[in-house]
Amino acid sequence: MERKTPLYHRHVANNGKMVPFAGYLLPVQYGTGIIAEHMAVRTKAGLFDVSHMGEAEVKGPGALDMLQSLCTNDLSVMADGQVKYTLLCDENGGVIDDVLVYRFAADHYWVVLNASNQDKDFSWMQTHCPGNVVLRNLSDATAQLALQGPLAMDILGGQPLPAKNYTFMNEVTMAGVQCMVSRTGYTGEDGVELYCANKDAPMLWGALLAQGAIPCGLGARDTLRLEAGMPLYGHELTMDITPLEAGLKMFVKFDKPGFIGKEALIERSEPSRRRAGLRIHGRGIAREGCPVYAKGNQIGHTTSGTHAPYLGYAIAMALLDVSCIHIGTQVEIDVRGRWLAAEVVALPFYKRVRGVDHSSPIP
Repeated sequence: MERKTPLYHRHVANNGKMVPFAGYLLPVQYGTGIIAEHMAVRTKAGLFDVSHMGEAEVKGPGALDMLQSLCTNDLSVMADGQVKYTLLCDENGGVIDDVLVYRFAADHYWVVLNASNQDKDFSWMQTHCPGNVVLRNLSDATAQLALQGPLAMDILGGQPLPAKNYTFMNEVTMAGVQCMVSRTGYTGEDGVELYCANKDAPMLWGALLAQGAIPCGLGARDTLRLEAGMPLYGHELTMDITPLEAGLKMFVKFDKPGFIGKEALIERSEPSRRRAGLRIHGRGIAREGCPVYAKGNQIGHTTSGTHAPYLGYAIAMALLDVSCIHIGTQVEIDVRGRWLAAEVVALPFYKRVRGVDHSSPIP
């Protein structure tokens, strides 16, 4: 039976279309629809309920050493109030999950886990938790809201806020609610993610909507992250896809002390396939799992695809043979017997440019 976030009744009251996702009932869209919500985030500010995400607290004198052994990125260079994107790998170099690590102090961290993986991730962390570390699962007690878009910071008003991306401030009072405010997101836009107690989430949600935020669902969250070229676990990242194949080498620090999967990744450091972006010509959409061909030979398959509302054309990400990932390579995609012409393009498809008016699509 699916669970409900603290904002379930708010979604229903706002005509949210509720669907099962990662064990929860969440809004896939509201009455205005996915395209309107997508454009609201690109041009104004959208508000997402992401309380289904997981949070694990890692605390104690061995906290850093434990996380260093689990994570591909180097967390030893983090300062208090900093956030780092990293990956958890198994011994074969496959991706267990991609996560965010928050440093509160030298012996105190949070790890934010993908919703569909939180039980698996927490169990993996428990297996590798030494006696000098206290590991707590905070997921059931923590709500998370994401306010994203060029007007997001205006909606938050004159509150003290993190000045730089991938930083956070704890114990900020927002609309009467004590929050942790993180300058992070999954849309390609400026904005924040707000963590608070479950009981306070409805008050915070209502206050942000009253200031002009537009409620958005899972559908827009997916189209936004795809335009921004961001990987999604289960699609661009799996136990069968390494970080190097996913194009995330910059988050794998081979010069740090050993971490789980390091040896396997060194052995596979020159992958034969890699994630690439595809722009589809003409009409048609390629979803996950469509074969991709070049000169009559299959060179890979799509991992995600959609019509990009802001850009105005169809896009996809794919795992392709490295000989075919060069920008401009012409390919064909087999969509259930219908062939779509496409070309390899740079990722991300969309990139926010500071100071540019995004009220109309990029040419």
